[in-house]
Amino acid sequence: MASRLTYIQAKAVLQLHPRMINFAYFGRKLEPFCSSFLHNFNFHASLARFLSFQFNPFFVQLCYFLILSLFGYMGLKVSNPRSPVRLNDLDLFYTSVSASTVSSMSALEMEVFSNSQLIILTFLMLLGGEVFISFLQLVFTRFKYSTTLSMKQDSSFKANQIELGLVSVSHSENHKPNQVESFNDRERLKYNSLKCLSHVVLSYLIVVHFVGVGLVSLYILLIPSVRQVLEKKGIKLQTFSFFTIVSTFANCGFVPTNENMVVFKKNSGLLILLLPLVFLGNTLYPPCLRLVIKLLKKGTGREEFSYLLKNSKEMGYGHLLSGLHCWLLLVTVFGFNMVQFIMLCSMERNSKSMEGLNLYGKLVASLFQVTNTRHAGESVFDLSTVSSAILVLFIVMMYLPPYTTFLSVRDQENNAKREEKSIVECLVFSQISYLVIFIILICITERESLKEDPLNFNVLNITLEVISAYGNVGFSTGYSCARQLKPDAMCRDSWVGFSGRWSTKGKSILIFVMFFGRLKQFNMNGGKPWHQSKHIPNSTNASQT
Repeated sequence: MASRLTYIQAKAVLQLHPRMINFAYFGRKLEPFCSSFLHNFNFHASLARFLSFQFNPFFVQLCYFLILSLFGYMGLKVSNPRSPVRLNDLDLFYTSVSASTVSSMSALEMEVFSNSQLIILTFLMLLGGEVFISFLQLVFTRFKYSTTLSMKQDSSFKANQIELGLVSVSHSENHKPNQVESFNDRERLKYNSLKCLSHVVLSYLIVVHFVGVGLVSLYILLIPSVRQVLEKKGIKLQTFSFFTIVSTFANCGFVPTNENMVVFKKNSGLLILLLPLVFLGNTLYPPCLRLVIKLLKKGTGREEFSYLLKNSKEMGYGHLLSGLHCWLLLVTVFGFNMVQFIMLCSMERNSKSMEGLNLYGKLVASLFQVTNTRHAGESVFDLSTVSSAILVLFIVMMYLPPYTTFLSVRDQENNAKREEKSIVECLVFSQISYLVIFIILICITERESLKEDPLNFNVLNITLEVISAYGNVGFSTGYSCARQLKPDAMCRDSWVGFSGRWSTKGKSILIFVMFFGRLKQFNMNGGKPWHQSKHIPNSTNASQT
């Protein structure tokens, strides 16, 4: 009787829904396809998890800069230079690495490069700039986070397959979708905040470049002296504007002219236009980014911007600092600039490098010079004529990381993690230890020049060159034939960096230093396990024993 009732009920249901049997048949036919889809989905999810979690960020960035430098070298190699002279392969690769790592260490005069080669260098600086690299990191972080969410939403995906009869769930699991939905609401806010942050960074990058190129182009059109210099050197206005803006914002320091910005030191207006870009692309990027997010929050009222401001550390974006950290950074940057500015003006106001400048010009040029020590590298003065005390001050400024602050912002979680040290971490040296090793190695490779040409090749100039490459700055004292103790009739002065006169081994070491400096963020805590002994032996007790 019960089976008959069941048959009658089923027949009534089929009469009410004549297409249900077709749907059930269709579902059975789809079962092999869906099983294959689930298998492929798991494969792609596994691949995404591998790409997101298995690769070390250090090796990812190292490969990125190596590949970028190699492509840049090949582009420079196949392009014809402006002069018919054949360019050395090592010098071309050296220049490509210098542009990719935004170091601006020069082994060749800039005016030997053709317009196409200058465009290649421009894109190398753009793709190697810190803001652009951080944008790529944000995109990677979004991908990694979305992969994490997809892994957590597997149960929700299976629940959607119930209609096809592929998955059966028990009554105890019926509450699981609601938990996932409530959990995803919280996680989705973080994902949307990451998405908004990436859009803000990309817009920041584009707007600053467009505005900068427009203002510099307009200035060149209005000021005949700048336009005449470019016409005399055969440099296109558009190329100069785009190249200089990209280089300044990326804090590279390359300029299409041989003399860098020395030839424009009397054009205070141009220096003032470029000065904000030095801050916007490096030392003051975090405060400016936080200010932009605050303005967007007030203008749009979106909760994603509030989330970014309140959870800056949780976002995993190293340039999104807390409000307190941004204020400390502002005070530190302007404090360092003020110290350098006062010392430079007091010691070099009547020097040869400031000849021909009025008081206003000296102030603007000095401010521009000291701002570029951290870490743009554009120069309006010949550093070989600057006093040794100022050079030592510049070395210290170039060594300091861009986000150095007077007062440290404590991170309890990181401090707790640092208490546990692995064997590898205990063997890693500090940054200053590596730099000392590099300086010693270069002194060894250039020992003959140190003996024969001590006025050009001395430890101070070598130290400044190494620290400049490590800090990705580009300052150099250059090389002067007039300073040779044994004059060489074949010597010709050229507008290249001091390292341009080094041997092949010395240049190779400096290439490694540029890569090391560009990736120094991964070794900022190196050497922590190495402590100096605080115990001072008592000489009296020692003599008694």
